[in-house]
Amino acid sequence: MNHPERYRGREVVILGLARSGVAVAKLFHEHGAAVTVNDKKDRSACPEADELTALGISVVCGGHPDSLIHPGVALLVKNPGIPYSIAPIREAERLGIEIVTEVEVANYICAAPIIGITGSNGKTTTTTWVGLMLEEAGLQPIIAGNIGRALCEAAQEATPANTMVVELSSFQLKGTSDFRPRIACLLNISEAHLDYHGTMDDYIASKAKLFAAQQPDDVAVLNWDDAECRRIAGTVRAQLVPFSMRERLARGVYVEPPLASPGEPLTEAHRIVYRGADGEAVDVLPVKQLGIPGKHNAADALAAIAIAMSAGADVESVRKALRDFRGVEHRLELVLERDGVTYYNNSKATNSLATINAIETFEQPIVLIAGGLERGADFRDLLPYFRRNVKAVVALGETRGKFAALAAEAGISAVKTVDTAKDAADALDQAVRAAKSFAEPGDVVLLSPACASWDMFESFEVRGRMFKESAHKL
Repeated sequence: MNHPERYRGREVVILGLARSGVAVAKLFHEHGAAVTVNDKKDRSACPEADELTALGISVVCGGHPDSLIHPGVALLVKNPGIPYSIAPIREAERLGIEIVTEVEVANYICAAPIIGITGSNGKTTTTTWVGLMLEEAGLQPIIAGNIGRALCEAAQEATPANTMVVELSSFQLKGTSDFRPRIACLLNISEAHLDYHGTMDDYIASKAKLFAAQQPDDVAVLNWDDAECRRIAGTVRAQLVPFSMRERLARGVYVEPPLASPGEPLTEAHRIVYRGADGEAVDVLPVKQLGIPGKHNAADALAAIAIAMSAGADVESVRKALRDFRGVEHRLELVLERDGVTYYNNSKATNSLATINAIETFEQPIVLIAGGLERGADFRDLLPYFRRNVKAVVALGETRGKFAALAAEAGISAVKTVDTAKDAADALDQAVRAAKSFAEPGDVVLLSPACASWDMFESFEVRGRMFKESAHKL
């Protein structure tokens, strides 16, 4: 696309009235475009509509009229979550109208250098960690994108003195072409969002767009332990700064001594080392001093260090943030300890890998609460981890039958399938009470669903908060 100022007097259609859609609509309106915003929800469910209408922006709610997309439309900006299969987008594709997301728009107006962070798991933890490191270093970060503020809104206020730290989803990246983050990070790749992307190839290609417009003076941070990330690394033009738990790197961030296998635990002897372009090794800190536990969080820490130090943060600021950060809500969040049993909320685990990471964090016996939206996964990659230290399974949601069967195959006899016919809060109350009945002092009750929440809950955040309420009611 072109800079928003090039659309003065031209028609721009915005699909979706969420926070990003509102920000984009205002931006194009201020640059003189003829803006139409469309949302399939009824106007009564679109509180933002009145504000936009008062500015002179056309708002169409309650469906997608056939007249919305026509040859006179110069640009279509879609909410990232709207699938490409809907009629207005298909018609725009037929007419050759460019289709982008807010990320592409922000690229043209942001005066600050952009750090883009994506991955199947760990995005929010890494983004938050990077923000804290840069704040400690006085680099004036602005957190935006999937967390924080809408990117276009934040980008309009950013100055060259700021650093924009942006969490990005595959949905957002799919609608980009010229987006150029000065530092781009891909944390990992695992099967996710196939109901949206259709194939893993499309999902991976969307993630890889993060690096497509980078130049040789930019930085690409990639997980050297992930086969798909390593393959993508071979295609990037930017300076490569990898991170690894299992290899000693000539440049990048790694654990010393490297782990011999994916299953090897981290110990007091393991340290994090940063090696810059000059080849000098900097001892950052022992892994056990990280403020949050788990190998997956350690991997996110490596990525955050690579990003922050590439952005100019000093090692002392990085160390302080690594020690002080205590995690993000719904990501291995400690809820309470009662009767010797510890309850953890890991509602953000919406795929198998995230649940595997959570299970691997604990040596104690686990009572696992899992299940949710049916997306066709068989979850068999969880089987060896069920056999390791999962002592009981409480299954709920559309996939509850799969989890009950998987538990039986793993030899777990303590299994409870929750009736989800009533409301979601009642189902979680049942699940937590069942988990309590299986747990003994020293055990962990872990909500880590391995599934999206939308079969029963508005979001994973709602699911996690309901779990916490149920736990506190015990």
